[in-house]
Amino acid sequence: MLDHLGIDVGDIARSTEFYLKALAPLGYGIVMEVGAAETGHGAAVGFGVPDGNPEDFQSGKPSFWIGVGAAASSAPVHVAFLAPSRDAVHAFYHAALAAGGKDNGLPGLRPHYHANYYAAFVLDPDGNNIEAVCHAAA
Repeated sequence: MLDHLGIDVGDIARSTEFYLKALAPLGYGIVMEVGAAETGHGAAVGFGVPDGNPEDFQSGKPSFWIGVGAAASSAPVHVAFLAPSRDAVHAFYHAALAAGGKDNGLPGLRPHYHANYYAAFVLDPDGNNIEAVCHAAA
């Protein structure tokens, strides 16, 4: 349904480092960076699946953007990233905490969503609720 999503961050360098480390276990990395000349207001970094599979239309395309903005004055957002496995959910959680995130929900099943909803939640440096979720059966 969505092509891409962008959120404002208070410190682009700090947030880039956080997301680079937190999203690496899920197979995501930086695929594009643009400056104020392109955005009209400040630098932005786009994350997605790095180039590598020419048959995958998502490969090399930024789907999640962070950009310089008024993050401190805006309401936090919730973003869920698809994880390929439950082990990847755990790896995301630990990588995000090591990168400076704060626990907002241990890895585990959330059966109130559906029987195989396995997720972990971390608050990013700006207080946004970042989730990794796997929908596959154990």
